[in-house]
Amino acid sequence: FFSPLLSLRLSPVSACPFHCVCRNLSESLSTLCADKGLLFVPPHVDRRTVELRLADNFITEVGGNDFVNMTGLVDLTLSRNTIHLIRPMAFADLESLRSLHLDGNRLTTLGPRDLAGLVNLQHLIVNNNQLIKVSAQAFDDFLLTLEDLDLSYNNLRRVPWESIQNMASLHTLNLDHNLIDHIAEGVFGELYKLARLDMTSNRLRTLPPDPLFTGAISPTPYNAVISLNFGGNPLHCNCELLWLRRLIRGDDMETCATPTHLAGRYFWSIPEEEFTCEPPLITRHTHKLWVLEGQRATLKCRAIGDPEPVVHWVSPDDRIIANSSRTSSFSNGTLDILVTVARDDGAYTCIAINAAGEATATVDLKIIPLPHRGGSSDISDMEDGRRGGAEDDEGDNVRASEGERADGGSLEDDEVDDDEGRMVGVQGVTATSAQVKWDLGHLSTAYVVWMYQIQYNCTADETLIYRILPSTSDRFLLKNLVSGVDYNLCVLAIFDDTITSLAATKVLGCTTFSTKDVYPACRSLQAHFLGGTLTILVGGVVVVTLLVFTVALMVRHRVCNHGDHIMCHNGPQPPQHQGGLHWIKYKNTASNTGEKHRQKCKRKKIWVTSPLLVW
Repeated sequence: FFSPLLSLRLSPVSACPFHCVCRNLSESLSTLCADKGLLFVPPHVDRRTVELRLADNFITEVGGNDFVNMTGLVDLTLSRNTIHLIRPMAFADLESLRSLHLDGNRLTTLGPRDLAGLVNLQHLIVNNNQLIKVSAQAFDDFLLTLEDLDLSYNNLRRVPWESIQNMASLHTLNLDHNLIDHIAEGVFGELYKLARLDMTSNRLRTLPPDPLFTGAISPTPYNAVISLNFGGNPLHCNCELLWLRRLIRGDDMETCATPTHLAGRYFWSIPEEEFTCEPPLITRHTHKLWVLEGQRATLKCRAIGDPEPVVHWVSPDDRIIANSSRTSSFSNGTLDILVTVARDDGAYTCIAINAAGEATATVDLKIIPLPHRGGSSDISDMEDGRRGGAEDDEGDNVRASEGERADGGSLEDDEVDDDEGRMVGVQGVTATSAQVKWDLGHLSTAYVVWMYQIQYNCTADETLIYRILPSTSDRFLLKNLVSGVDYNLCVLAIFDDTITSLAATKVLGCTTFSTKDVYPACRSLQAHFLGGTLTILVGGVVVVTLLVFTVALMVRHRVCNHGDHIMCHNGPQPPQHQGGLHWIKYKNTASNTGEKHRQKCKRKKIWVTSPLLVW
């Protein structure tokens, strides 16, 4: 019972995979496994299969032995799965494959060997994935045979143009609905068979003039019509697109995004004279920069224009400066000289160029030479100056322009290990001064120091300050500091490099410190305020007391003088109105009338009906 089944599995002709449909038409075997709920490629697919359809399943990756020895496979469909990984050399044995469908999956990258071995591939469909990167070597094995390439509906920002421009048989290229913002100039120049290019809905602001596009007027011998679609891009309609506007096309609905006065207008309806550009204008640049020999120099030049200008630098000897091991020129107009030498001194020219013209600016670079042993400069001269004026803070100082270090970095960029960090210290910090001390330690025997350099700056002012000191110094008093701020400080040793003729620098250490706060005016104000308040309070109490005493005496005197004959001699009388006051008299019951008379002013009690005073 088991032997026939075992022999069937081991036979060269495999059984049709479970749930799949296998057809043998004209000696061509087709294995149809679409929409079968498969989680992986069936392991028992007939190796003679010519067409294999695995679409609409749940396959997550391909590779290993999935397609081994399937040398006759011509059409492979893996569409609408959940494939996120293609193992290198997964298709290495598919030498006859003509069509590969990988659309509707979850691929994020195509590596250099993911598609290796497909030497006869003609149709590659990889749209509707999540591609963010495609290797420049991914298409190497089928550059001369590929006819259709579909990379639409992905997240590609860059495309391997260097590979695409070598696809001599390419007929259709779909790159729509990506994030592409640049097309390399001349990339389509050799694609004579290209009949359709779709760049719809990307981030293109301009299109470079290319023979392919001019073929829209004069078709190539291979194609009567070239289809070019670039709608849905934020086109910047200036003079750089004037060549495209001159093409006779009225059926497309592309619109301009910028400049402002052309935004939203149909590209083909704008008159040619409105496609204008603005010449470059240099808005900011370094005017003059002093740098110590051997350190870094950073020259800056900023320019505006439409289109955006390209900045070049010209050296003092009238040569265009290119990138090298010692110089770097950046696209934003910055020139970085990593290690300066004496011959770098001179006037540099910044040139900003675009399609509308050019603008220039001059930058003076001054190199402060280091003293050399055989030269006229002598360290003893510096030592004499140090002895005469070290405490007066008369050391040489150079301020880097525009708040930047002359060597192009910041104090935090210097990498100092723990041992070096302990060589530098700050003590005796006051509101306006600080004492800096340093010690070479074990390095004193390894280096012959020519001089020391102190670099420091504060948080309130990013301008970096330099101090040059003789080799015999081991401390320095910083004066004229700002109170209540943080300072960053580094000490460097400049020594003789025995290998080259250039002076070398070494960071001895970096540290931070904070100056003290001083508020003498605030404390004095507080004392004056307290004394004045007490004076006012005491004076007020005295004045109020005097007023109350005076009023009491006046009332008592008036009562005793004007009411004596009524209250002291007569008996009880009904209350009488006098001067607005109600007088209430009480008769003393004592038998001695003389005593009553003598006590008349002492015993009487008076109620004043006034609402303000009661006696």
